[in-house]
Amino acid sequence: MHTTDLWPAPYAERPVNGTVRVPGSKSLTNRYLVLAALARPGSISTVRRPLVSRDTVLMRVALERFGLLFDAAEDDTTWTIHTPQGLKSDFAIDAGLAGTVMRFLPPVAALSLGSVTFDGDAAARTRPMGPLVHCLRDLGVRVDSTDGTASGTDHAEPHLPIVVHGTGSVGQDEVAIDASSSSQFVSALLLAGARFEQGLRLRHVGSGLPSRPHIDMTLHTLREVGVRACEPEPGVWVIEPGPIAALDVTVEPDLSSAAPFLALAAVTGGTVTVPDWPASTTQAGDALRGVLTAMGATTQVDDAGLTITGPAPGTLRGVDIDLHDVGELTPVIAAVAAQACTPSRLRGVAHLRGHETDRLLALHTELSRMGGDVDQHEDGLSIRPAVLRSATLQTYHDHRMAMAAAVLGARVAGTTVVDVGTTAKTYPAFAAAWSELVR
Repeated sequence: MHTTDLWPAPYAERPVNGTVRVPGSKSLTNRYLVLAALARPGSISTVRRPLVSRDTVLMRVALERFGLLFDAAEDDTTWTIHTPQGLKSDFAIDAGLAGTVMRFLPPVAALSLGSVTFDGDAAARTRPMGPLVHCLRDLGVRVDSTDGTASGTDHAEPHLPIVVHGTGSVGQDEVAIDASSSSQFVSALLLAGARFEQGLRLRHVGSGLPSRPHIDMTLHTLREVGVRACEPEPGVWVIEPGPIAALDVTVEPDLSSAAPFLALAAVTGGTVTVPDWPASTTQAGDALRGVLTAMGATTQVDDAGLTITGPAPGTLRGVDIDLHDVGELTPVIAAVAAQACTPSRLRGVAHLRGHETDRLLALHTELSRMGGDVDQHEDGLSIRPAVLRSATLQTYHDHRMAMAAAVLGARVAGTTVVDVGTTAKTYPAFAAAWSELVR
């Protein structure tokens, strides 16, 4: 779908009932791919049911430039990955708008023998990169950026494009980081830490640390491949040096991509089941169960998966909730809150201003466009009951904004969405799956 296309959001005339199988987790897929790149030279890893989307394809293409070989099953349900004897260098990486690519791979580039340039979409050049760049420099890695900073020569904040000059190793092992704007900076260093000569001791020194479940996910994936990784005290992580074993893993469903479908049950009073919901997970999307329960839905996890049943029409409740650890769910939760019969306060998500777009500003703008009663705060939103009207909703090249727009359109007839195709970042078949379930 071309970026200028308008998508008529399907309107649910009655409660929506059905089952939808979502693709694999982007966060897990890209972590596994990075670990496969850092595994023992010559090893072979297997990733089953990987997410195949813009972000993961950008990661795969970048790793192929480092020298990895991918053998994919014809239906892309299994990727066999051959780790090279040494990482190649002297090339450029297109990170698109993928935070995992632009942030996870610079530490990998530091372990190559040569320079690697990172750039991306226009919007990617506004996303924070400074904390990672400063940390790499503190670890002795030369990183140049076009905003005038080179190896820490001044205090300007680096953004893409950057150039990492690898020397084949990272000798220093202790560094402090302010990851208040994104937990991805922590995960980026932890993923590569076992390949540093002395391992890594990383200390967070910022005012807050968002999306903690994603750091837990990183630690879990490291342990899966034999890395000794721990958090001996809050905000301090230790990665022991040593080899990274080859992978043989099956990727969990992307629980955050399931969020709009579960929200659809909540706002229409229907019942939606997502199969293969894990009994235990580090994915932030699992928190949606508790949020929707607080808003009046009922939830059940059994052999069939996770089933959400929405409350009777007109009885959906608002919530006052801190989403600091699960900020990626905020757009969909805001779309549900805008249809509740009591007010909501979504807090703790100031870091969303540095995501694919300023999500708080975008949500305030689009909900207001529909007649919503919304106030924007430094760290979140207040949303009060209002009669919503149809509108053409912008998505800002942001997959989560597009998913939230679909939830709104399901209950407001005549809503159209600009560039629903941006969901290809994490869920290429989203529009088709959504239309099939609603209609």
